[in-house]
Amino acid sequence: MDDPERVARCRCLRAVVHLTTGPRGETATRLLHAAERDPDALPEAARALNALDACDKRHVWASYAKLAAPERTTR
Repeated sequence: MDDPERVARCRCLRAVVHLTTGPRGETATRLLHAAERDPDALPEAARALNALDACDKRHVWASYAKLAAPERTTR
C-alpha cells in the first residue's frame, strides 16, 4: 500500500476508534496516529485494536467497513 493510502486509512480508522470508544481506545488511537507517520508502527496499532473489548471492536469495524466500502450507485 502506498503512503498516502496508508495515512488515509489510519486516519479514518483512528477517527472511528476515537468516536466509538472514547478513552477506552486511547492506546489504539495513539498508535494509529503513529502509524500514519511510520509504517513500522502498524503491527503495534493492530495489536491495540485487537485488544479492544469485543463490543468495541464490532462497533469500530462495522463503522470503518461502512466508510471504506465503495459507493454504490443507484439506477
